[in-house]
Amino acid sequence: MAIVHWLGAGLSSAPGIQRLIANGQELWLWNRTVSKAEAVLHKLQGRCQARQLDWQQLAEHLSPGDIVVSMLPGTYHVKVASLALDKRAHFVSSSYLSPAMEALHEQAQSLGLCFVNEVGLDPGIDHLLAYALLHDYRHSAAYAESNRIEFRSFCGGLPAQENDFKYKFSWSPLGVLTALRSTAQWRDNGEVQVCTKPWQAVRDYTIPLSEAVSHTFEAIPNRDSVPFMAQYGFDPQWPVDTFIRGSLRLPGWAEAWQDVFALIESDAADVDAQLAAKSDQLWQQYAYKEGEQDRVVLYVELLAKDENTNTCIWRQSYSMDAFGNDKGSAMARLVSTTVSLAVEAVLEERIAAGVSAAPKEMDLVSDWLEYLNDHHEKIQHLNHMA
Repeated sequence: MAIVHWLGAGLSSAPGIQRLIANGQELWLWNRTVSKAEAVLHKLQGRCQARQLDWQQLAEHLSPGDIVVSMLPGTYHVKVASLALDKRAHFVSSSYLSPAMEALHEQAQSLGLCFVNEVGLDPGIDHLLAYALLHDYRHSAAYAESNRIEFRSFCGGLPAQENDFKYKFSWSPLGVLTALRSTAQWRDNGEVQVCTKPWQAVRDYTIPLSEAVSHTFEAIPNRDSVPFMAQYGFDPQWPVDTFIRGSLRLPGWAEAWQDVFALIESDAADVDAQLAAKSDQLWQQYAYKEGEQDRVVLYVELLAKDENTNTCIWRQSYSMDAFGNDKGSAMARLVSTTVSLAVEAVLEERIAAGVSAAPKEMDLVSDWLEYLNDHHEKIQHLNHMA
Protein backbone atom coordinates (compact mmCIF):
# COMPACT_ATOMS: atom_id res chain seq x y z
CA MET A 1 0.00 0.00 0.00
CA ALA A 2 1.22 3.50 -0.82
CA ILE A 3 2.79 5.54 1.96
CA VAL A 4 2.15 9.25 2.34
CA HIS A 5 5.41 11.07 3.08
CA TRP A 6 4.30 14.38 4.58
CA LEU A 7 7.11 16.94 4.73
CA GLY A 8 6.68 19.67 7.35
CA ALA A 9 5.05 19.58 10.77
CA GLY A 10 4.24 23.29 10.91
CA LEU A 11 1.10 24.91 12.22
CA SER A 12 -0.85 24.28 8.99
CA SER A 13 -0.29 20.52 8.85
CA ALA A 14 -1.80 18.72 11.84
CA PRO A 15 -5.54 18.40 10.98
CA GLY A 16 -4.91 16.94 7.52
CA ILE A 17 -2.32 14.52 8.89
CA GLN A 18 -4.67 13.37 11.64
CA ARG A 19 -7.51 12.90 9.14
CA LEU A 20 -5.45 10.69 6.80
CA ILE A 21 -4.20 8.51 9.66
CA ALA A 22 -7.70 8.20 11.12
CA ASN A 23 -8.90 7.02 7.69
CA GLY A 24 -6.35 4.19 7.71
CA GLN A 25 -3.61 5.73 5.59
CA GLU A 26 0.01 4.98 6.47
CA LEU A 27 1.85 8.26 6.91
CA TRP A 28 5.42 9.22 7.66
CA LEU A 29 5.86 12.74 8.95
CA TRP A 30 9.26 14.21 8.08
CA ASN A 31 10.40 17.38 9.80
CA ARG A 32 13.71 19.14 10.44
CA THR A 33 13.00 18.96 14.18
CA VAL A 34 11.76 15.45 14.83
CA SER A 35 10.29 16.34 18.22
CA LYS A 36 7.77 18.62 16.49
CA ALA A 37 6.72 15.77 14.23
CA GLU A 38 6.37 13.48 17.26
CA ALA A 39 4.17 16.07 18.96
CA VAL A 40 1.79 16.13 15.97
CA LEU A 41 1.52 12.32 15.98
CA HIS A 42 1.25 12.04 19.77
CA LYS A 43 -1.69 9.85 20.85
CA LEU A 44 -2.77 9.12 17.27
CA GLN A 45 -3.90 5.56 16.65
CA GLY A 46 -2.75 4.28 13.28
CA ARG A 47 0.18 3.53 11.03
CA CYS A 48 2.37 6.58 11.40
CA GLN A 49 5.88 7.52 12.37
CA ALA A 50 7.95 10.66 12.80
CA ARG A 51 11.21 11.05 10.89
CA GLN A 52 13.91 13.69 10.85
CA LEU A 53 13.96 15.27 7.41
CA ASP A 54 17.11 14.05 5.73
CA TRP A 55 17.03 14.13 1.93
CA GLN A 56 19.08 10.99 1.47
CA GLN A 57 16.92 9.09 3.96
CA LEU A 58 13.78 10.32 2.27
CA ALA A 59 15.06 9.20 -1.13
CA GLU A 60 15.91 5.76 0.23
CA HIS A 61 12.43 5.24 1.68
CA LEU A 62 10.41 6.68 -1.20
CA SER A 63 8.83 3.98 -3.38
CA PRO A 64 6.91 4.05 -6.68
CA GLY A 65 3.28 4.94 -6.09
CA ASP A 66 3.93 6.74 -2.80
CA ILE A 67 2.77 10.33 -2.33
CA VAL A 68 5.02 13.16 -1.20
CA VAL A 69 3.24 16.10 0.38
CA SER A 70 5.36 19.25 0.57
CA MET A 71 4.29 21.66 3.28
CA LEU A 72 7.77 23.18 3.27
CA PRO A 73 8.57 26.74 2.15
CA GLY A 74 7.87 27.29 -1.55
CA THR A 75 11.55 27.30 -2.49
CA TYR A 76 11.68 23.55 -1.74
CA HIS A 77 8.74 22.38 -3.84
CA VAL A 78 10.55 21.80 -7.13
CA LYS A 79 13.33 19.95 -5.29
CA VAL A 80 10.73 17.69 -3.68
CA ALA A 81 8.85 17.23 -6.96
CA SER A 82 12.05 16.33 -8.79
CA LEU A 83 12.80 13.70 -6.17
CA ALA A 84 9.26 12.36 -6.60
CA LEU A 85 9.88 12.10 -10.35
CA ASP A 86 13.09 10.15 -9.80
CA LYS A 87 11.32 7.74 -7.45
CA ARG A 88 8.09 7.47 -9.52
CA ALA A 89 6.04 8.96 -6.69
CA HIS A 90 3.16 11.43 -6.75
CA PHE A 91 3.40 14.97 -5.38
CA VAL A 92 0.89 17.25 -3.59
CA SER A 93 1.32 20.85 -2.41
CA SER A 94 -0.96 23.64 -1.26
CA SER A 95 1.22 26.31 -2.90
CA TYR A 96 0.83 28.23 -6.16
CA LEU A 97 2.07 26.63 -9.35
CA SER A 98 5.42 28.01 -10.45
CA PRO A 99 6.83 27.96 -14.00
CA ALA A 100 9.50 25.53 -12.78
CA MET A 101 6.80 23.19 -11.48
CA GLU A 102 4.76 23.48 -14.69
CA ALA A 103 7.89 22.53 -16.65
CA LEU A 104 7.67 19.05 -15.07
CA HIS A 105 4.25 18.36 -16.62
CA GLU A 106 5.27 16.20 -19.58
CA GLN A 107 7.65 14.08 -17.51
CA ALA A 108 5.05 13.50 -14.80
CA GLN A 109 2.32 12.77 -17.33
CA SER A 110 4.46 10.29 -19.26
CA LEU A 111 5.11 8.39 -16.02
CA GLY A 112 1.46 8.47 -14.95
CA LEU A 113 2.25 10.62 -11.92
CA CYS A 114 -0.01 13.26 -10.39
CA PHE A 115 1.68 16.49 -9.33
CA VAL A 116 -1.17 18.40 -7.69
CA ASN A 117 -0.75 22.00 -6.53
CA GLU A 118 -2.96 24.82 -5.20
CA VAL A 119 -5.06 22.54 -2.98
CA GLY A 120 -5.04 24.48 0.28
CA LEU A 121 -7.24 27.41 1.25
CA ASP A 122 -6.08 30.28 -0.95
CA PRO A 123 -5.13 28.90 -3.37
CA GLY A 124 -7.40 25.88 -3.11
CA ILE A 125 -10.89 26.22 -1.70
CA ASP A 126 -11.23 29.58 -3.46
CA HIS A 127 -10.64 27.78 -6.78
CA LEU A 128 -13.32 25.19 -5.99
CA LEU A 129 -15.86 27.91 -5.23
CA ALA A 130 -14.99 29.73 -8.45
CA TYR A 131 -15.49 26.54 -10.48
CA ALA A 132 -18.84 25.93 -8.78
CA LEU A 133 -20.04 29.46 -9.56
CA LEU A 134 -18.93 29.25 -13.18
CA HIS A 135 -20.70 25.90 -13.56
CA ASP A 136 -23.96 27.25 -12.14
CA TYR A 137 -23.79 30.40 -14.25
CA ARG A 138 -23.14 28.53 -17.50
CA HIS A 139 -26.14 26.30 -16.80
CA SER A 140 -28.48 29.13 -15.82
CA ALA A 141 -31.25 30.70 -17.92
CA ALA A 142 -29.45 34.05 -17.59
CA TYR A 143 -26.31 32.86 -19.38
CA ALA A 144 -25.32 34.67 -22.57
CA GLU A 145 -21.90 35.25 -24.09
CA SER A 146 -22.63 38.97 -24.30
CA ASN A 147 -23.33 39.46 -20.58
CA ARG A 148 -20.90 41.71 -18.76
CA ILE A 149 -19.08 39.81 -16.01
CA GLU A 150 -17.75 40.77 -12.59
CA PHE A 151 -15.77 38.31 -10.46
CA ARG A 152 -14.29 38.86 -7.00
CA SER A 153 -12.45 36.46 -4.74
CA PHE A 154 -11.09 37.62 -1.38
CA CYS A 155 -9.53 35.64 1.46
CA GLY A 156 -7.91 36.62 4.73
CA GLY A 157 -6.33 34.94 7.74
CA LEU A 158 -7.16 37.23 10.64
CA PRO A 159 -6.77 37.28 14.42
CA ALA A 160 -10.07 36.44 16.11
CA GLN A 161 -9.30 39.12 18.68
CA GLU A 162 -8.17 42.40 17.14
CA ASN A 163 -4.80 43.83 18.16
CA ASP A 164 -2.96 47.07 17.48
CA PHE A 165 -1.17 45.58 14.45
CA LYS A 166 -4.44 44.28 12.96
CA TYR A 167 -2.73 40.99 12.11
CA LYS A 168 -1.05 37.90 13.55
CA PHE A 169 1.35 35.39 12.03
CA SER A 170 1.02 31.60 12.00
CA TRP A 171 4.32 31.17 10.12
CA SER A 172 7.39 33.29 9.37
CA PRO A 173 6.39 36.89 8.64
CA LEU A 174 9.10 37.13 5.97
CA GLY A 175 6.86 35.45 3.40
CA VAL A 176 4.10 37.98 4.04
CA LEU A 177 6.53 40.89 3.78
CA THR A 178 8.10 39.54 0.60
CA ALA A 179 4.68 39.05 -1.01
CA LEU A 180 4.04 42.78 -0.65
CA ARG A 181 6.91 43.36 -3.07
CA SER A 182 5.04 41.49 -5.82
CA THR A 183 3.34 43.57 -8.50
CA ALA A 184 -0.42 43.11 -8.48
CA GLN A 185 -2.52 42.93 -11.63
CA TRP A 186 -6.27 42.68 -11.89
CA ARG A 187 -9.11 43.77 -14.14
CA ASP A 188 -11.36 46.72 -13.33
CA ASN A 189 -13.63 48.83 -15.54
CA GLY A 190 -12.79 46.46 -18.38
CA GLU A 191 -9.06 47.26 -18.26
CA VAL A 192 -6.04 45.58 -16.68
CA GLN A 193 -4.85 47.52 -13.65
CA VAL A 194 -1.26 47.32 -12.41
CA CYS A 195 0.11 48.31 -8.99
CA THR A 196 3.71 47.71 -7.95
CA LYS A 197 2.85 48.48 -4.32
CA PRO A 198 -0.34 46.49 -3.60
CA TRP A 199 -1.08 48.27 -0.32
CA GLN A 200 -1.61 51.48 -2.28
CA ALA A 201 -4.63 49.83 -3.89
CA VAL A 202 -6.32 49.09 -0.55
CA ARG A 203 -10.10 49.55 -0.56
CA ASP A 204 -12.88 49.04 1.96
CA TYR A 205 -14.93 46.02 0.94
CA THR A 206 -18.18 44.90 2.54
CA ILE A 207 -18.85 41.16 2.42
CA PRO A 208 -22.22 39.47 3.02
CA LEU A 209 -21.16 36.61 5.30
CA SER A 210 -24.76 35.41 5.43
CA GLU A 211 -28.19 36.66 4.44
CA ALA A 212 -28.34 38.71 7.64
CA VAL A 213 -24.72 39.61 8.43
CA SER A 214 -22.21 41.72 6.49
CA HIS A 215 -18.77 42.90 7.54
CA THR A 216 -16.42 45.51 6.13
CA PHE A 217 -12.72 44.69 5.64
CA GLU A 218 -9.77 46.29 3.93
CA ALA A 219 -8.92 44.48 0.69
CA ILE A 220 -5.82 44.53 -1.51
CA PRO A 221 -5.17 42.80 -4.86
CA ASN A 222 -3.17 39.60 -4.58
CA ARG A 223 -0.41 38.90 -7.12
CA ASP A 224 -1.46 38.62 -10.78
CA SER A 225 -5.16 37.82 -11.00
CA VAL A 226 -5.42 37.93 -14.79
CA PRO A 227 -4.17 34.38 -15.65
CA PHE A 228 -6.87 32.89 -13.44
CA MET A 229 -9.53 34.00 -15.90
CA ALA A 230 -8.35 31.23 -18.23
CA GLN A 231 -7.83 28.77 -15.36
CA TYR A 232 -11.41 29.28 -14.19
CA GLY A 233 -12.79 28.80 -17.70
CA PHE A 234 -13.77 32.34 -18.66
CA ASP A 235 -14.44 32.43 -22.41
CA PRO A 236 -12.08 34.84 -24.21
CA GLN A 237 -15.04 36.61 -25.84
CA TRP A 238 -16.78 37.44 -22.57
CA PRO A 239 -16.74 41.16 -21.74
CA VAL A 240 -15.19 41.05 -18.26
CA ASP A 241 -15.51 44.32 -16.38
CA THR A 242 -14.00 43.11 -13.09
CA PHE A 243 -11.77 40.20 -12.18
CA ILE A 244 -9.81 40.32 -8.95
CA ARG A 245 -8.33 37.90 -6.44
CA GLY A 246 -7.35 39.68 -3.26
CA SER A 247 -6.45 39.51 0.41
CA LEU A 248 -8.62 40.67 3.30
CA ARG A 249 -7.34 42.56 6.30
CA LEU A 250 -8.99 44.06 9.37
CA PRO A 251 -10.04 47.73 9.22
CA GLY A 252 -7.08 49.90 10.15
CA TRP A 253 -4.50 47.45 8.76
CA ALA A 254 -3.05 49.86 6.18
CA GLU A 255 -2.48 52.51 8.85
CA ALA A 256 -0.97 50.04 11.32
CA TRP A 257 1.54 48.79 8.74
CA GLN A 258 2.94 52.13 7.59
CA ASP A 259 6.43 51.46 8.93
CA VAL A 260 6.46 48.05 7.20
CA PHE A 261 5.50 49.64 3.87
CA ALA A 262 8.21 52.27 4.30
CA LEU A 263 10.80 49.54 4.85
CA ILE A 264 9.65 47.60 1.77
CA GLU A 265 9.93 50.79 -0.32
CA SER A 266 13.44 51.51 0.98
CA ASP A 267 16.28 51.53 -1.54
CA ALA A 268 18.87 50.84 1.17
CA ALA A 269 21.60 48.40 0.16
CA ASP A 270 20.81 46.17 3.13
CA VAL A 271 17.01 46.25 2.77
CA ASP A 272 16.80 42.44 2.57
CA ALA A 273 18.66 42.13 5.87
CA GLN A 274 16.38 44.78 7.37
CA LEU A 275 13.30 42.84 6.20
CA ALA A 276 14.69 39.66 7.76
CA ALA A 277 15.27 41.51 11.04
CA LYS A 278 11.78 43.01 10.86
CA SER A 279 10.38 39.55 10.29
CA ASP A 280 12.08 38.27 13.44
CA GLN A 281 10.74 41.23 15.40
CA LEU A 282 7.17 40.72 14.16
CA TRP A 283 7.36 37.01 14.92
CA GLN A 284 8.26 37.83 18.52
CA GLN A 285 5.50 40.42 18.86
CA TYR A 286 2.64 39.05 16.78
CA ALA A 287 2.90 35.28 16.44
CA TYR A 288 -0.10 33.22 17.50
CA LYS A 289 0.35 31.80 20.97
CA GLU A 290 -0.51 28.24 21.95
CA GLY A 291 -4.29 27.82 21.75
CA GLU A 292 -4.90 31.36 20.53
CA GLN A 293 -7.92 31.57 18.24
CA ASP A 294 -7.62 32.70 14.64
CA ARG A 295 -10.21 33.50 11.97
CA VAL A 296 -10.45 32.88 8.23
CA VAL A 297 -12.83 34.80 5.98
CA LEU A 298 -13.32 33.72 2.37
CA TYR A 299 -15.68 35.29 -0.17
CA VAL A 300 -16.08 34.42 -3.85
CA GLU A 301 -18.67 36.16 -6.03
CA LEU A 302 -19.73 36.05 -9.68
CA LEU A 303 -22.29 38.34 -11.27
CA ALA A 304 -23.53 39.00 -14.79
CA LYS A 305 -25.09 42.17 -16.19
CA ASP A 306 -27.24 42.58 -19.27
CA GLU A 307 -25.12 44.13 -22.03
CA ASN A 308 -27.83 46.64 -23.00
CA THR A 309 -29.37 47.73 -19.69
CA ASN A 310 -26.31 47.09 -17.46
CA THR A 311 -28.68 45.64 -14.85
CA CYS A 312 -27.60 42.64 -12.81
CA ILE A 313 -29.35 39.50 -14.06
CA TRP A 314 -27.38 36.80 -12.20
CA ARG A 315 -25.40 36.99 -8.97
CA GLN A 316 -24.30 34.27 -6.60
CA SER A 317 -21.60 34.02 -3.97
CA TYR A 318 -19.98 31.69 -1.48
CA SER A 319 -18.66 32.85 1.87
CA MET A 320 -16.96 31.27 4.84
CA ASP A 321 -16.24 32.69 8.28
CA ALA A 322 -14.27 30.09 10.25
CA PHE A 323 -12.66 30.28 13.68
CA GLY A 324 -10.04 28.22 15.46
CA ASN A 325 -11.41 25.49 17.73
CA ASP A 326 -10.36 22.31 19.53
CA LYS A 327 -9.68 20.66 16.14
CA GLY A 328 -7.03 23.21 15.27
CA SER A 329 -6.70 26.73 13.96
CA ALA A 330 -9.06 27.74 11.16
CA MET A 331 -6.09 28.20 8.83
CA ALA A 332 -4.64 24.77 9.64
CA ARG A 333 -7.97 22.99 9.23
CA LEU A 334 -8.81 24.60 5.92
CA VAL A 335 -5.35 24.27 4.36
CA SER A 336 -4.40 20.76 5.47
CA THR A 337 -7.86 19.18 5.23
CA THR A 338 -8.02 20.20 1.58
CA VAL A 339 -4.51 18.81 1.05
CA SER A 340 -5.63 15.51 2.59
CA LEU A 341 -8.63 15.39 0.24
CA ALA A 342 -6.23 15.81 -2.69
CA VAL A 343 -4.04 12.97 -1.37
CA GLU A 344 -7.07 10.68 -1.25
CA ALA A 345 -8.15 11.74 -4.75
CA VAL A 346 -4.70 10.80 -6.08
CA LEU A 347 -4.86 7.43 -4.33
CA GLU A 348 -8.33 6.85 -5.80
CA GLU A 349 -7.06 7.80 -9.29
CA ARG A 350 -9.57 10.64 -9.58
CA ILE A 351 -6.95 13.18 -10.72
CA ALA A 352 -5.29 13.03 -14.13
CA ALA A 353 -1.55 12.51 -14.49
CA GLY A 354 0.67 15.53 -14.96
CA VAL A 355 1.12 18.85 -13.20
CA SER A 356 -2.18 20.45 -12.22
CA ALA A 357 -3.82 22.91 -9.88
CA ALA A 358 -6.98 22.34 -7.81
CA PRO A 359 -9.31 20.03 -9.74
CA LYS A 360 -12.12 21.63 -11.74
CA GLU A 361 -14.08 18.45 -12.43
CA MET A 362 -17.46 19.04 -10.81
CA ASP A 363 -17.69 15.61 -9.19
CA LEU A 364 -14.55 16.30 -7.18
CA VAL A 365 -15.45 19.94 -6.57
CA SER A 366 -18.86 18.93 -5.22
CA ASP A 367 -17.45 16.11 -3.08
CA TRP A 368 -14.78 18.32 -1.53
CA LEU A 369 -17.13 21.22 -0.82
CA GLU A 370 -19.71 18.82 0.63
CA TYR A 371 -17.08 17.31 2.93
CA LEU A 372 -15.89 20.71 4.14
CA ASN A 373 -19.45 21.91 4.68
CA ASP A 374 -20.36 18.76 6.62
CA HIS A 375 -17.36 19.01 8.93
CA HIS A 376 -18.03 22.32 10.66
CA GLU A 377 -16.55 24.54 7.92
CA LYS A 378 -19.89 26.12 7.07
CA ILE A 379 -19.97 27.49 3.55
CA GLN A 380 -22.76 29.98 2.84
CA HIS A 381 -24.13 29.89 -0.71
CA LEU A 382 -26.14 33.01 -1.49
CA ASN A 383 -28.33 33.68 -4.52
CA HIS A 384 -28.50 37.45 -4.47
CA MET A 385 -31.29 37.49 -7.07
CA ALA A 386 -33.67 35.39 -4.96
